[in-house]
Amino acid sequence: MAGCLTAIAIATASTANEDGLDRWWSPGEGRVFPATLDYPNEHGVLRTLLVGGALDTRGHPFFEPIGPTGRACVTCHQPADGMSLSAKTAAARWDQTGGTDPLFAAYDGSNCPLLPQGDRASHSLLIERGLIRIEREWPVKKWNELDVTPDFKIEVVRDPNGCNSGPHYGPEAGIISVYRRPRPVANLKYLLAVGFAYDPKQGLPLPLDPDTGEPMSGNLMADDRAGNLRLQMEDASATHLRMLSRLGKRDRELIRNFEMRVYAAQYVGKGGAVDDGGASGGPAALRDSEPGALGSIGFPVWGEFEAWETIGEVDKAKLTPEQIEFRRSVARGARIFREKTFLITDSAGITTPMGFGNPVRNACNFCHNMTRMGNDVAPGQVDLGTTTLPFADPFDDLPLFRITCLNDPHPYYGRTFETYDPGFALTTGRCADVGKITLQSMRGLAARAPYFSNGLAKDLEAVVDYYERRYRIGYTEQEKQDLINLMSVL
Repeated sequence: MAGCLTAIAIATASTANEDGLDRWWSPGEGRVFPATLDYPNEHGVLRTLLVGGALDTRGHPFFEPIGPTGRACVTCHQPADGMSLSAKTAAARWDQTGGTDPLFAAYDGSNCPLLPQGDRASHSLLIERGLIRIEREWPVKKWNELDVTPDFKIEVVRDPNGCNSGPHYGPEAGIISVYRRPRPVANLKYLLAVGFAYDPKQGLPLPLDPDTGEPMSGNLMADDRAGNLRLQMEDASATHLRMLSRLGKRDRELIRNFEMRVYAAQYVGKGGAVDDGGASGGPAALRDSEPGALGSIGFPVWGEFEAWETIGEVDKAKLTPEQIEFRRSVARGARIFREKTFLITDSAGITTPMGFGNPVRNACNFCHNMTRMGNDVAPGQVDLGTTTLPFADPFDDLPLFRITCLNDPHPYYGRTFETYDPGFALTTGRCADVGKITLQSMRGLAARAPYFSNGLAKDLEAVVDYYERRYRIGYTEQEKQDLINLMSVL
């Protein structure tokens, strides 16, 4: 029955071969992006919806190589990966092309341009963890058009790839390299939505959009170095596409129009279609709902699956016992996500001596609080410890930096500590922001492993295990599986 339901769901949309070359979208192919497009993954099927109907991608700047590297936006934002890029896809692309695809360009598709290009080992961070090199100017001089003087010092403790200590690289040369996952460019109306005009966790007003004067959500980039889509596109074109001149206004408008039309979410899971049996998962509900709503005072976060708590006799007759149990597990996972409270400790951006306090007892939806999306209503830079010691797992293949606060010590790590990625602090220059990373979108997770900004969690089980270890929550094995099943259908 499960296979039957999956087949029915896929039959309503354009499909692509799971292992064929058409799973990969190369720049300049000139394919038509259909209104509905399905891609199988290990948890079921991911669906993308394009509002307004199919798009001929010929000549479109999102899909055409518009810089000298042969890359386009689609290179790192693949439809099959929920408009992001999984490590599995990167590895398959290496195997298909022998590393000649523009994805593996030396600038950021290798561990460092100083390494021998064409050698698989030189691209291991992308192939094995889905990480792209991000180059940041140091010291940062401005943020949101205001002068910045950093209140911390960065020293390189370990540099396995050479891009923080080699010739013309590293803090002394004014360049810091960190490694991060590409963020999905789908469901953007939710990522741009602002629920509050200020950050309720810190009591600070949100930065204003330089183009509109309106508060910005802060949910676009991992370190919030670009707060609106124009700035994000200009940053990406100058770095990842290596364009020497700015992306033109017409191209920006075309890219923005496409990105605002794309919705991506898991559509079929191990219990069948996620909008069956009274549930309202999948991308259509995302497309049709209003963004920016706080789940604690409205439609609950992951309330889409409440109907699966009680499965009626009619639905039972259509499902296998395994599907029935899977749906019940997803419904339990949604409740655990909202209702299983634990002590959140020493997490900058969440816990503060004032305001919410440290520790604060709450559940997953305390931060993943936006209805239908699970991102943060305002704004999303928090420190879960995924990049900073002592909480982050050992990563011998990533650079390690020693941070020394020059004025007040970091509220939880002290005056001197070590991190793989200073995160938001590379944008603000504030020592108190070291380790803060913008929360990731939770939609389409099944299609784009690994997880967290640095790929720390290889799969959904590792995500749950990390939170369990970090906050000593005390999940039972059943509760862990329920959360994994929930995340597999988002």
